Amino acid sequence: MSIASVKQPGPEPSYHHLVRRTVEACQLAKEAASAAAEGIATGSSRLLASSQREKELDTLDMEIDDGVTTTITQVADSEARELLACMKFMISLERIGDLLLSFANSAQSASGRLEPQDTRDLTKMATLLEKMLTDVGDAFSRRDVKKAVEVLRADAAIDRLRNLVFMRHIENPENIPHQASLQVIFMTQSLERAGDHAKNLAEEVCHFVSGRTVRHVLLSYDKPMEQMFIDWLREREKSST
Repeated sequence: MSIASVKQPGPEPSYHHLVRRTVEACQLAKEAASAAAEGIATGSSRLLASSQREKELDTLDMEIDDGVTTTITQVADSEARELLACMKFMISLERIGDLLLSFANSAQSASGRLEPQDTRDLTKMATLLEKMLTDVGDAFSRRDVKKAVEVLRADAAIDRLRNLVFMRHIENPENIPHQASLQVIFMTQSLERAGDHAKNLAEEVCHFVSGRTVRHVLLSYDKPMEQMFIDWLREREKSST
């Protein structure tokens, strides 16, 4: 075998390339959630987009995992922490892709049998998830802890809708017969768990950007208005000196 025929290894991925690819993965997950919301609301074939996005997220997961392994020892400590965050992001984003694919499969099984209230609630849940993924991608790329905190709080709205759907189909105190209950429960669980993973991503942003636990970050954002005003005055005074 000649030397010319030996495949030479390509250049190692840079820190900036891996961070950029992680942001792209957030966008892919957001697009999958958008397809789920539109597909369930309109009964369109947009649900099929979840399969393609799931494959793309799987590919990115492997790329970033390999890239971080070869790059992390060549960067500064602060960059190494962010590369570890990239790996954690991809674990959750890949799982979100799987859950949205499961959602799409259940939606196709229940095609034409969903009740209007279920369609509305599932559309709201998918739309909330889409917004959470948009915000967590922005929070990661801009190092925006405030945006990450918004994601943490949005998770409660998804949980509330999940509880309403479960009450209607599982507890059913009025004994009203419902259609496609099994598929509706599966879809609801998929979206709720995807929301949990989006929440985990927001927690990761809070941790690697601020260096503090999520509990301490939330406490700083739950100050009384008077204290926030005092803090603002102090910061203004510092910046003017």
